[in-house]
Amino acid sequence: MKLIIKGKRIDVTDSVEGYIRKKMEKLDKYFDQIMDATATVSAEKNRQIFEVTLQAKRAIIRAEEESDSIYTSIDRVVEKLERQIIKYKEKLYSKSFGEQNRMKEASLVENRENEIDAQDYEDVRIVKTKKFVIKPMSPEEACLQMELLGHSFYVFNNEATDQINVIYKRKDGNFGLIEPEI
Repeated sequence: MKLIIKGKRIDVTDSVEGYIRKKMEKLDKYFDQIMDATATVSAEKNRQIFEVTLQAKRAIIRAEEESDSIYTSIDRVVEKLERQIIKYKEKLYSKSFGEQNRMKEASLVENRENEIDAQDYEDVRIVKTKKFVIKPMSPEEACLQMELLGHSFYVFNNEATDQINVIYKRKDGNFGLIEPEI
């Protein structure tokens, strides 16, 4: 895995970089298909934020945490990534290779059960399906519509590009726009 470590509004010391590299090496034993990892260390007021984006062959896995200590944030992110990787592998192998690999993954999950909360392994269930007409509008109109509906995201047809876009509310209170590349 190629690991890139960036600092945003903070200098990444050698000790922090070494700690990140040591922790990220653990992820290779769970999933050897990780090609690239981008880790970003940032500081805002008294918060230390650590985020990682993993690029695997068929997936992108991301986690972010903030705390008073950068080391705590790093530990939490690595724990989150471990859970996400195990969950992804479990679904990947159960679909691809059938019951035999499900048993292998189940044993891996059992080994990690003491460290990881079992609630995170519950399968995702779709409990509601909605259909709606997608109207052409600007991203600003989509933000307004999303706020009016009280949702955290909104799917719309961008009138400028004539493509389906998604507008979403970020943790910092600002908005993000997802534009697909085809």
